[in-house]
Amino acid sequence: MTRPLSYITVFTLLAVLLVGTSWMQNDSRKTVFSAIRAEEYNNTHVSDALQEATSKIGHRLTGSENGHKAEQFAYDLFKKYGYKAVAFHEFEVEAWSRENVHLNIYYGNKDTAAGNPVTGTDFPQKLNPSNANCVRTPEVVSLAHSPVKADVFARVIDLSNGLKKDFEALKDSIPGKIVLLNLGIYPKDSTLKNLHRSEKTALAIQYKAAGCIFINNVEGRILLTGTASVNGKLISIPAVCITQEDGQSLRQCMSLSPITQARIVMNNRSGKIKARNVIATLPGSSLKEEEIIICGHLDSWDLATGAIDNGIGSFTVMEIARVFEKLKIKPLRTIRFVTFMGEEQGLLGSRALVKEMTKDGKLNKLRYVMNLDMDGNTEGFNICGRPEMESFVKKLVSDIQAVEPSFKGTFANRAGLHSDHQPFLEQGVPIIASEGNLDKSVYKYYHSNKDNFALVNPEHMNRCAMFMGMMLYALASEPEIPAKKLNDEETRAFLLKANLKEELQLEEMWRWEK
Repeated sequence: MTRPLSYITVFTLLAVLLVGTSWMQNDSRKTVFSAIRAEEYNNTHVSDALQEATSKIGHRLTGSENGHKAEQFAYDLFKKYGYKAVAFHEFEVEAWSRENVHLNIYYGNKDTAAGNPVTGTDFPQKLNPSNANCVRTPEVVSLAHSPVKADVFARVIDLSNGLKKDFEALKDSIPGKIVLLNLGIYPKDSTLKNLHRSEKTALAIQYKAAGCIFINNVEGRILLTGTASVNGKLISIPAVCITQEDGQSLRQCMSLSPITQARIVMNNRSGKIKARNVIATLPGSSLKEEEIIICGHLDSWDLATGAIDNGIGSFTVMEIARVFEKLKIKPLRTIRFVTFMGEEQGLLGSRALVKEMTKDGKLNKLRYVMNLDMDGNTEGFNICGRPEMESFVKKLVSDIQAVEPSFKGTFANRAGLHSDHQPFLEQGVPIIASEGNLDKSVYKYYHSNKDNFALVNPEHMNRCAMFMGMMLYALASEPEIPAKKLNDEETRAFLLKANLKEELQLEEMWRWEK
């Protein structure tokens, strides 16, 4: 006769069963991690695909012929990797492109007519207040979304780092002047929080400046471009960038000259065009209605090929897609691999997708976004202001280190803006990012005329694909993710805590109280 099980015995059996299930889940995750590691070590395609794109296409400016070629290249690559569900997500964009720009700087002891300067070439050595008015013409590049045509002549006023306090200190002197600004914080000061160049331009417009001259605070006569618009629309004043060396010379001359003036003349092009995000879908199983997005922007500026910004990010997204298909990984949640266009011109592709997902209700089913922008040599993870994910990520780090001991497992918890995760962050969607460690020399060529494939370290791309691929699998296969999408009031509180209100207000993206 079989004796009935006691409550204690039943409890014990259930506990053993639960522990066994946990072990099985752990073993399964480590097995997948080991397979991803082996594939990246033995059969990676990531840097080869990027090298092919940079050599065949060149730059990937949104709205240009090259931009359309890049969109097709990504679509074809997803297809080559075995994805059946690949789609273009088309959106309309105000495309901007440069034609020509000229910058003259006038020094002297009186106001001068811009068209009739006396030329001087021995600045600043022989400049003094008794000299006749003289002119210099530094190397210059237009910042995107500057006016289609501009011809501005005005006195120059130095606003140093161009932070709100710098504008406020000279607010009565700014109207009608051309403001001189650092792109970064210079000299470096860890106590100051920098603003994006578009936000500094927004302040210049708010304080009624006539134009902006930005100094790229990186040595080596490097010209940097990028958008000066917070919303992807044309701005009302011209904005240009000069090299660090010319900026230092300009400031030295200004210290010797009673009056410094500048003339900015530019011609650009702008018009409505169609651009396309590219989306490959890996269907989930038991939680297929829930989605994880892993993305990176495919577009680049036109001064170079954009190998670092953001070839290393977008092509790593495509590499992770390749690995998942090659290994026949079957996640619980649906994964969308997205390459965005229009990021450089104002997050246009990601904003278009968020708008569509909000309209059809899919945004409420989006569980997480992983964005790769200039990411490489991943050493850990940034949970982007969601402390409820800390234990999940630290356990994940332990599992990764069990299969790849070289992974450092660094940890960060900071939320930021200015890439394609931002439109999702603004709607309360949880974000996770790579904590990378690219060579410092790489960052100085950001948005510059020297961002080419020669800067790419294939091993760094492999490590990003490996570890972010593992994170993607963990998020897509975890039965219950600790972080949830925030409601509207929770999102407001989150953004306030992250100290992002001022930036969002400058971008006209703060939707709560003014």
